[in-house]
Amino acid sequence: MEDIITKFVLPARVVSCDPWGNGHLNRTFRLALADGSHYILQSVSRTAFHDIPGLMENFAAVTKVLAEQSADPRACLHLIPTRDGHDYLIDEYGEYWRMLDFVEGSVCLQSPESPEDFYQSAVAFGSFQRMLRGFPADTLHETIPRFHDTPDRYRKLRAAIAADEYGRVKDASSEIAFALAREKDAGVLQKMRDDGTLPLRVTHNDTKLNNVMLDEKTRKALCVIDLDTVMPGLAAYDFGDAIRFGASTAAEDEKDLSKVSLDLEMFRAFARGFIPACGGLTGAELDSLPLGAKIMTLECGVRFLTDYLEGDSYFSVAYSTHNLDRARTQFKLAADIEAKWEDILAIMRDVTNA
Repeated sequence: MEDIITKFVLPARVVSCDPWGNGHLNRTFRLALADGSHYILQSVSRTAFHDIPGLMENFAAVTKVLAEQSADPRACLHLIPTRDGHDYLIDEYGEYWRMLDFVEGSVCLQSPESPEDFYQSAVAFGSFQRMLRGFPADTLHETIPRFHDTPDRYRKLRAAIAADEYGRVKDASSEIAFALAREKDAGVLQKMRDDGTLPLRVTHNDTKLNNVMLDEKTRKALCVIDLDTVMPGLAAYDFGDAIRFGASTAAEDEKDLSKVSLDLEMFRAFARGFIPACGGLTGAELDSLPLGAKIMTLECGVRFLTDYLEGDSYFSVAYSTHNLDRARTQFKLAADIEAKWEDILAIMRDVTNA
């Protein structure tokens, strides 16, 4: 670690290096320097990302544009160069390392403690899209190819059902029926992307609250972090995934499905923050945002279900039916979104007409 650290340009001697955060893919450490400053050192997962040079090219290009539009240096991440002028380092074992400045005076929440926290995350993600509106999204690398290609997710589900390699289809018959009954509707966003109805934008694609740093004193949004999944996408992807994660009343693996529902107050808080902060969304994009909530939830459930049928090869599990339980929560949430559809549309009208 000391050998790696010395290859980056730092203003003072490093006095400590400790594991940091709750990320599941990258290994992250916080460095404390003798001058009182702090930095983040990360090893980027080669398992999750197969084109790390492309990922880092995205990272550098996007943060450069964000920095040019941000008066507060804490409002975006900054890459620390290596001593030979590169944005990342490859060590002797083929591991990719990068260094970032630490967002001082910030707090990261694992779940919203109030609707205001969720609202602030919406402001952060909406502002992220707005500041990158002029960026040519089609020049970005797809760090995870076909990530939100929902029809492709269904193709993989059908293949897993047909193979039934682990004999699990019999235990997931109702979940399979639920997913397949909605297959046609689940492809709507991809169709609108393909035919140009929805414009391509720079999207974050992992819009969880814990990917937003809030000011620890004011609890206002500071910046968006974890930019490894920044890719070309749709505004509905980011809106929908945030609702899926942050407006659910239960954890992703809650076994008691009676606890799983869509919190309409949280939905309103996010819509109220995201839409004005993003600004300039087309009428078709505004109409697509509720669809994003439903389709991103369905898609995530399909991914969990597929992984269960394939023997849990992608998501980490704590027990044999963990991914099946995750799929069930997503499908219960999707069903509740369907049940509350008119309420959702009424909220969207209120927010867009405000």
